[in-house]
Amino acid sequence: MLTKKQIKEIREALDQSQNPLFYFHDDQDGLCSYILLRRYLGRGKGVAVKKIPMPEEYFRRVREFSPDMIFALDLPDISKEFFDEVAKLNIPVVWIDHHDIDFKSPKFVKYYNPFLKSKKYEPVSLLCQQIAGNKQDEWISLVGCISDKMIPSFYKDFSKQYPELSIKANDAFDVYYKSELGKICKILGAGLKDKTTNVMKMIRFLIDVKGPHDVLNESKDNSTMHEKFNEINSKFQKLVEKAKAGYEGGKILFFRYSGDTAMSSSVANYLSYLFNDKIICVSYLNGDEVRISIRGEGVKESVLKVIKKIKGAHGGGHGGAVGVGLRLSDLDFFEKELQKLIDKKNKKV
Repeated sequence: MLTKKQIKEIREALDQSQNPLFYFHDDQDGLCSYILLRRYLGRGKGVAVKKIPMPEEYFRRVREFSPDMIFALDLPDISKEFFDEVAKLNIPVVWIDHHDIDFKSPKFVKYYNPFLKSKKYEPVSLLCQQIAGNKQDEWISLVGCISDKMIPSFYKDFSKQYPELSIKANDAFDVYYKSELGKICKILGAGLKDKTTNVMKMIRFLIDVKGPHDVLNESKDNSTMHEKFNEINSKFQKLVEKAKAGYEGGKILFFRYSGDTAMSSSVANYLSYLFNDKIICVSYLNGDEVRISIRGEGVKESVLKVIKKIKGAHGGGHGGAVGVGLRLSDLDFFEKELQKLIDKKNKKV
């Protein structure tokens, strides 16, 4: 958790900013982090970041909005080129993250990452709830936390207030896949995959939303979110069934797919829920580029060893949840090398 001193510093930065720009990771944890701080402050623009490391191309939003302060939320890496452009304009940056990253941020960046010291996993939406401090918005933080596979302590209070939306559970994925709160998580996740105009419409809706039922119950104000959820959910179910049908046994479940919607992370999460003793490796093929989501206990170490052997490959994440980007021509090599390392590990056990 953030210290009292850190919370005070971040709140002061928020309060001082008259035109803040928020960059957030385009998943539920990143989105909810932004919504929590935006509702706290009452002003600012938000930009969903789909590429990690966040490249220089996102700097055009700085030119567009002319912010007096930049906040980066749930972003494991930001390119040097982006920071070089920010430095030229002397814009203060506050960066709040929770990834296990070994690097030094520029001196003009105020970097907050409790994980690096505590080694305790806490989604950024939990940290932003600490900052915002609005008890009525705890459900928003819950959506981010549950989506990031963590049940915070205030889930008990939520369950008492909204028993119809919750279940008794010790595992976040049980909540995600078996409760109405989990459906809200999935609705927001699907909404982030919509076209930009609809993503912005969803964000505006969430900034003013009164409670979780307003998200769950379809209305004229959130109809595009529900339409996208139904579309995404249909594709998701087909991909999961295809992955299950193609699994031939072994320690690793490899699955490749292509199409107009990237959902490798969601598919990998659900497969890891179904096959919790396996390594899951889901690859989304998009032209010559591949985005891979890997799940499995302690898999990060093996994945990072493999991508060091591949020119231009990049990746990172948490111990049991890693994302990788590489060229299609390198995918066979990546899968074979990962298989070798996992097999070697299993022989030692």
